[in-house]
Amino acid sequence: MDAFSSFFDSQPGGRSWSYDSLKNFRQISPAVQNHLKRVYLTLCCALVAAAFGAYLHVLWNIGGILTTIGSIGSMIWLLSCPPYEQQKRLSLLFLSAVLQGASVGPLVKVAVDVDPSILITAFVGTAIAFVCFSAAAMLARRREYLYLGGLLSSGLSMLMWLQFASSIFGGSASIFKFELKNSADKEEKKKKRRN
Repeated sequence: MDAFSSFFDSQPGGRSWSYDSLKNFRQISPAVQNHLKRVYLTLCCALVAAAFGAYLHVLWNIGGILTTIGSIGSMIWLLSCPPYEQQKRLSLLFLSAVLQGASVGPLVKVAVDVDPSILITAFVGTAIAFVCFSAAAMLARRREYLYLGGLLSSGLSMLMWLQFASSIFGGSASIFKFELKNSADKEEKKKKRRN
């Protein structure tokens, strides 16, 4: 139990978290920037591991309640490990991510069965936002740019990709007409099913 209290009560270096640290807009030190780079790299690897877990479920149908319980158990084990055992903690993080991906696998399979473009759209949108937030964390020299950079670059890149997609399909008016036609066709199919 001491491992949990020490994990939640203090930060490395003996400092505890306070609300004033959130309002701190000073320069980001190189040590903090290096830490942010390692955090985002670890998060990216964990996301790849979760995607691998979801892929394993699609292939072999391994996801379910046991993978959920295993994921929670591996997270608890991760929290109870001391900070100096970095390899063990990293392995437990990736194990938890794979099991979480397998647990979410049934939902991914349903989305693929309904419409495969849902998965591609979700992946591209999430990847754009993640890359923008990662780039803002790695390139920001001041904290206000860290907070604003991710949001602004995500919104700007989403708008850019939507404009790019609309230019490929002949302008926004044709996409608008296509969307109206598609929704009208869906409504007709629903009416035919009811009758």
